[in-house]
Amino acid sequence: MDTFDNELNIKIDVALKRIKKYEPKGGYYLAFSGGKDSTVIYDLASKAGVGFDAHFSMTTVDPNEVRFFIRDNYPRVIWERPKKSMFQLIVDHGMLPTRKIRFCCSELKEIGGAGRIVMTGVRSAESNARSKRGIFEQSKSKKSKWFLHPILDWSDMDVWDYIKINNLPHCSLYDEGKKRIGCIMCPMQGTNGMLQDKKRFPKYYNAYLRAIGRMLVAAKKKGHVWRHGVTPEEVMYWWIHNADLNKTTVQQLLGG
Repeated sequence: MDTFDNELNIKIDVALKRIKKYEPKGGYYLAFSGGKDSTVIYDLASKAGVGFDAHFSMTTVDPNEVRFFIRDNYPRVIWERPKKSMFQLIVDHGMLPTRKIRFCCSELKEIGGAGRIVMTGVRSAESNARSKRGIFEQSKSKKSKWFLHPILDWSDMDVWDYIKINNLPHCSLYDEGKKRIGCIMCPMQGTNGMLQDKKRFPKYYNAYLRAIGRMLVAAKKKGHVWRHGVTPEEVMYWWIHNADLNKTTVQQLLGG
């Protein structure tokens, strides 16, 4: 146990050094989602004594538990409201977001921080794509934006041990079995996670169905390829049960 504690202490020390090393004159733009990782970087930034302002990018499909957690525990966090809702984006794009086509992230969650250094809780252990990220890197979409991922090399256990040792609050959804905190019905959580959301958040599930219905009508008018007579329920079934298959477009299954 002492060896493990020492390993975590080393990682904490390294993370603090990273945060101090890249501190910009105007302070960091800290991306705060209300999840366990952003909770840790918020605390690390505070301990490092650097300047920062934390921002929560609302997606319009954020669980109440997340919003209430941020409201009650992090009053300094700035809430960023999107120009369009998730449901409007689905209609506009003529499709649903997938694990590979994540327009929801680019248009709802990653819109802030232009011209600044954005501190995130991104970790390599979360996905294969994130394992290829660098500690300090330039945004591919906005060249004026840079990212610092101070806990990129931390494991899930490191994060939870840090939270426990420092007696930090965490969102109640984790206590109910959620492994990751994000948008309701997010395909990144896989089929099982989406099925859990369907059961737990029926109002949002039905709102997605209505959005799919509007999407199909709009797509038909624009000449998008969809199987004739496909229903919102069929599209929803595809979306949920193919979330683990990394399909690139809805049309691959339903079009033609």
